[in-house]
Amino acid sequence: MDKKLAIGKKGLVLMLIGLALMLLGYVLMAGGGVKDPQVFNYSMFNFQRLVLSPLLIVAGIVLIALSIIKKEKD
Repeated sequence: MDKKLAIGKKGLVLMLIGLALMLLGYVLMAGGGVKDPQVFNYSMFNFQRLVLSPLLIVAGIVLIALSIIKKEKD
């Protein structure tokens, strides 16, 4: 009996790349805390946290979805 995975090698590679993009987006969004909660920190409203990291997370989700949907050619 020939056992084949539902997702091919290219799909798995694309899925891992999408996962890496998502992890990079979450890492870029983290950090920047302050020790004193009474002090306002403007660094949480920078380009990296408001634009770049959400775009990376969405791109990773789209890439994972495409890798699952993509049909492998024989």
